[in-house]
Amino acid sequence: MTHEPVRIVSLSADEAARHLPALAVLLHACVHDGASVGFVLPFPPAEAEAFWRDKVLPPLRAGGRVLLVARQGERLAGTVQLVIDTPPNQPHRAEAAKLLVDPALRRRGIGRALMAALEERARAAGRSLITLDTRTGDRAEPLYVALGYATAGVIPGYCRDPFTDRLEATTIMFKALPEMLQAEPLQVISSSSAR
Repeated sequence: MTHEPVRIVSLSADEAARHLPALAVLLHACVHDGASVGFVLPFPPAEAEAFWRDKVLPPLRAGGRVLLVARQGERLAGTVQLVIDTPPNQPHRAEAAKLLVDPALRRRGIGRALMAALEERARAAGRSLITLDTRTGDRAEPLYVALGYATAGVIPGYCRDPFTDRLEATTIMFKALPEMLQAEPLQVISSSSAR
């Protein structure tokens, strides 16, 4: 079975605002599939849209965050955020946040492509260290390990399971970025130039 190629696109705040319904559908589907990304059930679609509108758009407008989305044709296949609004003593660091891949499109390299694009954007922003956290044992943890992220530690009882009151551990991970390779860079384009 062949699949359309995945394009990684950087969205401005205005572009993200126009795509709020699709972003909300993606987040809603991921949380209902068990993703531990800060939400618990019941998780209505309106709450998913409010997250993007109230928590992502303001730092995106202020320049403290980069929103990357994966498109497969016209379908929103996934997204990840690069947080670059760091304290003055951490200008070299960025954070990877909310890696989401449509549950129907998993295991096709979309998460890997999003993280590669995120790392490229981090380098372009002068960042040499990326940190992230993931629920211990989550589906994304092996992906991060395969991409070269190391475990700094595990915090027990860090977050609530999306479906139950059970508290789960989170794994704190990091990756020092090597210098940019002179090989062909990954094509990351803004959606306005992709039209």
